[in-house]
Amino acid sequence: MQITYNSPVILTYTLLCTVVLLLESMYMPGIIQQFFIVYPNMPPSDPLSAFRMVSHVVGHASWAHLVSNFTFILLLGPILEEKYGSQTLLTMILATAFITGLLNVSLFSTGLLGASGVVFMLILLGSLTNFRAGHIPLTFILVVVLFIGNEVINGLASDNVSQFAHIIGGICGTLFGFLLARPKRQSREMY
Repeated sequence: MQITYNSPVILTYTLLCTVVLLLESMYMPGIIQQFFIVYPNMPPSDPLSAFRMVSHVVGHASWAHLVSNFTFILLLGPILEEKYGSQTLLTMILATAFITGLLNVSLFSTGLLGASGVVFMLILLGSLTNFRAGHIPLTFILVVVLFIGNEVINGLASDNVSQFAHIIGGICGTLFGFLLARPKRQSREMY
C-alpha cells in the first residue's frame, strides 16, 4: 500500500494553512495580521490589499479554528476535487475567497480571516453533487435550511464569527453547483 497525494489542491491548501499558523505561533508572530486578514478600509492602491482579498482564507486565529475548518475541508474537498478537477476546485476556492473578502470590505467594519467561507462553499457544492436539470436534491434543501439557517440565526448574536462569510460561501457553492452541473444520462427503459 502506498500513500498518495490524492487531492493536490486540498492537501496543499491544508499544508499552507498549517505552515502559516505554525510560523505565527512559533517563529513569526504577526505574520497573519500582516498578510492573511482582510481589514476594513484597506487602500485599493496597495498591492498587499489585493493579496489579502484572497489570502485571508489561509490565516486562522488558533489551532482550534484551523482544525474545525479543515475537518470539513478534508472530508468534502477530495471528493469534490475528483468530481470537478483540481483546477476548477482551485478556481472556486479563490473566487469564494475574493468574493467574501470584497463584500466584507465593502459592507462591514470588521476584519475577516479563516477558511469558513470555503467550508460552506464545499458543503453546499457537495450537497449538489447529484443535481440534474429540472430536479433539486432534497439533501440540498435540508443542508440550506440547517447550515445557512443556523448562520442566519447565529448572525443575530454578537460574536467574533463572520456568519456573513459563511452565508456568502454557501451562496458561492450553490452557484458553482448549478453552473457546473454535468448533465446525467437518462436511462431509457424499454417497455
